Parts: sequence; C-alpha cells; structure tokens
Amino acid sequence: MRYHNITKDDMLNGDGLRVVLWVAGCNHCCKGCQNPVTWDTEGGLLFDNAAKQEIFAELEKSYVTGITFSGGDPLHTTNTYEVTELAKEIKEKFPTKTIWLYTGYDWEAIKDYPITAYLDVVVDGKFELEKKDSQLRWKGSSNQRVIDVPETKKLNKIVIHCEDY
Repeated sequence: MRYHNITKDDMLNGDGLRVVLWVAGCNHCCKGCQNPVTWDTEGGLLFDNAAKQEIFAELEKSYVTGITFSGGDPLHTTNTYEVTELAKEIKEKFPTKTIWLYTGYDWEAIKDYPITAYLDVVVDGKFELEKKDSQLRWKGSSNQRVIDVPETKKLNKIVIHCEDY
C-alpha cells in the first residue's frame, strides 16, 4: 500500500480531532475530486512501519478521537487488505478510538467486506460534482451518506450517523 499524507489534528474528516491517512489508488476518478493526485496506485510513499508508528503516536494522544482513512480510495484493490489489517490493529490497540472510512463504493457493495467489522462510520458513494454542496458535513455531495456502521449492521438497514446533514 502507498500513501500520500498523514494529517494530524484534522477536524474536517470526521467527529472530533483526528489523524487521517490519505492512501494512493482510486478507480472512481470523480469529476471535481479534491484529491486527483491520489488516484495513481504508484504515487506517494510506501506505507511502512515508520508511517504506522506515526499514526499510533497520534492515536496515543488522549485528545485524538480516532483515525480516518481517505485518499484515493482505501477500498481500492491495492489497499483493501492492508487498510483492513491496520484498522483491525488500531481497533485492538485503541478500542475507544473511532475509525472512519471514505470510499467511492456504495455501502451495498462493501457491507460484507471484512473491514466493516472495525469501522464506526463509512462515508460512501462517488463524489458527484453536480450534487456538490459546501454546507454538507463530512461529505462533498448530497448523494453520499455518512453511515453508522455498527447500527447499520445490527439493524440490517442503513442508519445515518447523524441527522443534521
């Protein structure tokens, strides 16, 4: 897996203060994407133990709420396995931290992926420029959903994380 950046003290990509891992690789290539540089699977840096330790050091901080996986697409075929393994390790090591994931795939296509067992929130769906709305919280276009994963799995129906967006 490759990545472009690890953002610290982020408040735009999920609840609270977060660390964000921006992975490389995306096949959606959405018109108007905010991060087209992350589409190339060969771009960025190799995700290594030093990068993992950088994330863990941030998650050790009591005021950091959790991690967000974004990109690119964390569920691109070049990322899915390693992102799943990292999410599992984070959930085991930091059980009170939340894990958010942004993906261009719809929930219906990924709901059975092993990674969903470790996620708290998924922001799903491709960014659609025609539906862009800067007033939306945690998503770029109105077709995207901010899904509460544990409740959605428990009730077997999509539960929106919060009703104020």
